[in-house]
Amino acid sequence: MTLKERLQTHLNEIARERDPYMATAGHFFVQEYIRQQFAQWGSVEIHTFLVNGKTYQNLILNLSPQVQRRQKDLPLILIGAHYDAVPGTPGADDNATGVAVLLELARKFTAEPARYPLRLVAFDMEEYGLLGSADYAALLRQQKQRLRLMMSLEMLGYQNSQPNSQNYPPPLERFYPNQGDFIALIGNLRTLPDLISISRSIRQVGVPSQWLPAPNRGLIVPQTRLSDHASFWDVGYPAMMVTDTAFLRNPHYHKPSDTIATLDLDFLTGVCEGLAVGIRRL
Repeated sequence: MTLKERLQTHLNEIARERDPYMATAGHFFVQEYIRQQFAQWGSVEIHTFLVNGKTYQNLILNLSPQVQRRQKDLPLILIGAHYDAVPGTPGADDNATGVAVLLELARKFTAEPARYPLRLVAFDMEEYGLLGSADYAALLRQQKQRLRLMMSLEMLGYQNSQPNSQNYPPPLERFYPNQGDFIALIGNLRTLPDLISISRSIRQVGVPSQWLPAPNRGLIVPQTRLSDHASFWDVGYPAMMVTDTAFLRNPHYHKPSDTIATLDLDFLTGVCEGLAVGIRRL
């Protein structure tokens, strides 16, 4: 199968009602699907956390770096994507696309390891306030875990090349294109060299890309905080979000119409390829 076909296969499994409260069967199904996919490439760790007395799970896969670098005490690159969805939507873009790319990055970096150790995490309860990632980021900080970079994959598959299809929080509209045909990278100031480098890698595979540094944990432009990277900003890690900009572009955001049919799978495939190249170059 081609990369595009594999992404389509993942989307077919993940894009379904899977809110942790209202669609528990779908939620469990998707959790098990991710666990089985990860298990092809290594042992799957479970990070459990409590919300109102109930246990939820982040699923974790660790991948070793290149052989010649294994003896060095290298910081991790953590790549995350949330697998929960809001009630009443199949959540194809939000965030089946992010999880599908996460699963394909697992395949790519098992076959050809990166220079840094990678930790791939499927986060739960993002839609209820970044709860899974906040608990996990706090744990890593407590353990004094070093991170080279945290990257949150948040809605990667919707694009619209029509003029004025892209909106922005003011005053960003003055500096960025008005067609929604690019993938955006938004990071705290410590990630600036990585924003530029990964954006360049994505452009090299033929997908337009824009980057935005967000000072002060993104508090100046709150829309920059709407994914799991913000949990890592808040405890002082270098972190970025990779996104098609969600509701600033996609009219199906958090609606029953957020289906696979609305996605651009060539765009999604290009984003996956570009990220793999970019992560390799770090």
